[in-house]
Amino acid sequence: MEARKENWEYFREKYPKAWKAYEAFGQSLGSEAGPLNPKTRALIKLGIAAASQYDYALRTQIEKALSVSCTLDEVEHAILQAATTAGYARMMAALMIFREERVKYQG
Repeated sequence: MEARKENWEYFREKYPKAWKAYEAFGQSLGSEAGPLNPKTRALIKLGIAAASQYDYALRTQIEKALSVSCTLDEVEHAILQAATTAGYARMMAALMIFREERVKYQG
């Protein structure tokens, strides 16, 4: 099992009240909070993850974006947007992670 999923499951099982509160918080910012559709929200969160340089968050957001019908090209394009806001080096690091993850979904 991947370390990030294993850690997520650990947190969810060990701290169920905190997990439920976190999950409810995330849902409260979703479709009921405003006009953005799931695909747009996923691409925005992907860009934030790319800029943050937190690998696990980026990998998770790639997976989530693809689960709401974003294409691989759209995911890559969202990552490229980080270059002019967060910096070229951060975008390149995110692009490298995307290229690693992309292999899982091209099959």
